[in-house]
Amino acid sequence: MAAATTKGKVMLAYSGGLDTSCILAWLIEEGYEVLAYMADVGQEEDFEAARAKALKIGATKVFVEDLRREFVQEFIYPAVQANCIYENVYLLGTSLARPVIARRQIELANQEKCTHVSHGCTGKGNDQVRFELAYYALQPNIKVIAPWRIPAFYERFQGRADLLEYAAQQKIPVSQTPSKPWSTDENLFHISYEAGILEDPDVTPPADMWKLTVDPEQAPDTPERITITFAKGVPVKVKNHNDGTEVTDPLDLFIYLNTLARRNGIGRIDIVENRFIGIKSRGCYETPGGTILRVAHMDLEGLTVDREVRAQRDQSLTVEFSKILYNGLYYSPERVYATSAIAASQVTVNGDVRLKLYKGNTVVEGRSSQTERLYDMEESSMDVLGGFSPQDSEGFIRVQSIRLKKWGQSVIEQGGKF
Repeated sequence: MAAATTKGKVMLAYSGGLDTSCILAWLIEEGYEVLAYMADVGQEEDFEAARAKALKIGATKVFVEDLRREFVQEFIYPAVQANCIYENVYLLGTSLARPVIARRQIELANQEKCTHVSHGCTGKGNDQVRFELAYYALQPNIKVIAPWRIPAFYERFQGRADLLEYAAQQKIPVSQTPSKPWSTDENLFHISYEAGILEDPDVTPPADMWKLTVDPEQAPDTPERITITFAKGVPVKVKNHNDGTEVTDPLDLFIYLNTLARRNGIGRIDIVENRFIGIKSRGCYETPGGTILRVAHMDLEGLTVDREVRAQRDQSLTVEFSKILYNGLYYSPERVYATSAIAASQVTVNGDVRLKLYKGNTVVEGRSSQTERLYDMEESSMDVLGGFSPQDSEGFIRVQSIRLKKWGQSVIEQGGKF
């Protein structure tokens, strides 16, 4: 399978799956020296088996890099602070992982004096954009090989059936089979499912497709109660009131939330979304721990964030930061600006949120903050004046009604109807 290496040295983002295994073999056939790079971002993968497979296919070196901690602290938690979400449903699990993967790939490419980097993203998806915009921002002179946009590759491999046949010919072991024809992408934040039978948006996902979470109907009949403590919008402690478990390490905390959510059936969605390049796509996702954190964080903000700060963040920064992530623009000046503004909005987000986890649901049962004083029980009370006289509202209403009276009178005089 080896060929004379005359075209350059390539650092391939390698998953160990069908596409990148075939791409690794194909690049070698085309005359490149290929180094394989695997990023451990929390996917459930036998990395040593994948390393051995890459070497067997012909990679000259294989790098397995544990990026989980920086993924959680530098990418996931800022997204939680911003309440990031795309089209009101998708929590951006794939989008969040691409920048941390691409960053280390470029570092290794520079270290190994590679002339090219490559990936296995399709020519119709978002990930090609995410990876390549990151590559060019981090190393403007890098050359990118995108096989799924090269006619010699995509005309030869017109679908997964062709890839499976090629893998069999090259004796490349793959986990994907015709009996489970869908593509997955997994990391610590989520897993996605797309393609194959899922391309029909009216096909119900098979029960055995879901990998991370138990079916909510089969989740435990006893609720699990926890408290999440936040400091400046970042989770710093989880306490399980059922068994007394407490977790504080940033990475361990997120892994533990995943464990809780998975066994309680939390985090499944099935959507049709708009890709950045203009195509609609059906995707199914499991985002267990991230779903819990989003519910808890948004609730605590109601108690601890000023009304106008929250409105500006929700209406502008949350939407824009989510688009930046989805569209692959993490390494951009607008992202640097957005994250600094989001951090400023989180200074007061300190406190505890009590939650009930039950059969796919994350239910807030209470919240408190020992440091923030935006909420005043007496001021809000219907039973105590608390320094706020009901008569104060009369002047407020009178002022607010001035323009409405003018407008209403105009409509009446012109015979209009409301």
